[in-house]
Amino acid sequence: MCWSAPLSDEVRIDARTPPEACTTMAEVRQGVDALDRALVILLAERQRYMDAAARIKPSRDVVHDDARIEDVVAKVLAAAGPAGLSPDIAEPVWRTLIDRCIAHEFESWDRTRGGD
Repeated sequence: MCWSAPLSDEVRIDARTPPEACTTMAEVRQGVDALDRALVILLAERQRYMDAAARIKPSRDVVHDDARIEDVVAKVLAAAGPAGLSPDIAEPVWRTLIDRCIAHEFESWDRTRGGD
């Protein structure tokens, strides 16, 4: 059984066999590849929000916000459990994502606002 589920107005996941129904590695790989393509689109959108943050924040010294980082991670972990995502995957993935997004935001700030 193949299915496609829309994530948002912009993202659709290609038809794939649900993980529980996979019987071959080809089906597993097709599903993973489909999800990876959708994740790239979502991550690109997240990156555009970092560009917006760099444009909106009043100074470069507020780009890194420890309280916001912990808030994001807490929200992700709260959503991970009900979704069936292991916190051992969710937390390090999001901490790395946040770290790289902050680096991108600094680069965007410097490129568009001239840095300090």
